[in-house]
This record gives sequence, C-alpha cells and structure tokens, in this order.
Amino acid sequence: MMTVFDIMLVGVIVWIAVGSVSEKVLFRSVVMFVVFGLFMSLAWIRLGSPDVALAEASIGAGVTGVLLLDAVGHLRTRPEPSPGDGADPGG
Repeated sequence: MMTVFDIMLVGVIVWIAVGSVSEKVLFRSVVMFVVFGLFMSLAWIRLGSPDVALAEASIGAGVTGVLLLDAVGHLRTRPEPSPGDGADPGG
C-alpha cells in the first residue's frame, strides 16, 4: 500500500515541477514552486530524512517562496517601459 503512495507522490512531484516551469503567470509559478517544496519535504520524510525535510520545508518552501512572492509583487508595481523611453538595451 505504501508503494502505491510513493509512486503517486513521485508522479505529483514531477507534475508540479513541470507545471511550475511551464506556467506563464508568474504568481502561479511561484505558488507551484512553494507547493513543490512542500511535497519534496514529504518525500524526504518518506525517505527517512527528517532533518533534510525540515530544511526543505523551511528554506525551500518558506524563505525562498516568500522572497519570490515579494519579487513578483515588485514586478507587478513596476511601470512598463514605453518604446520611446530609450530603455531598449538593443540599441
């Protein structure tokens, strides 16, 4: 029975990882990244490494998720450059 759970856990982790990378909306991508970190901490628990699971949950999902959500918030408030601003780095 636990083997079925482990196989489903691996499938969900791969599905969330692919969805996080391929998502077009930044906020959804960051949320999926945080969920990925939480599922990875569950996988580390299943592998018998509670110390790594705690580090993954606190650093990978917690701190990094908060920093990425803050970065997305700053990107939303930044004004879009207009074509005549001279902001084109290509020339």
